[in-house]
Amino acid sequence: MDNQLWVEPVGDMIVVRVRGVPSEKLLRECQERVLLLLAETGQHRILYDALELIAPPVQVALFQEKLDQGIDTQKLRRAIVVPNTKLAYLARLAFGEGNYRVFYSDIAGAIKWLTEET
Repeated sequence: MDNQLWVEPVGDMIVVRVRGVPSEKLLRECQERVLLLLAETGQHRILYDALELIAPPVQVALFQEKLDQGIDTQKLRRAIVVPNTKLAYLARLAFGEGNYRVFYSDIAGAIKWLTEET
């Protein structure tokens, strides 16, 4: 399966969809596109749809944590939707500190949580 990435504003959030095995290059591209949309839209809610993601090596997940070091993640509200416990574990490694929550195959629940008033 080819790696595929979609990053687009949808309503009052940014939706990120990743298919295949992500690489550091793909994560960097994703982060750049997300940061650009954050600046352009003023949104702070991000939905990561990882339902078709294939688990990468741990080093790739830890690379996402490095990418986040340059931004204030406490201002973001991120929901990560995963299909299994292995990807949930990697998501927790990748997003470490910050305001996020991992959901198991529950996009509707993730959207509800993202749009709740905080």
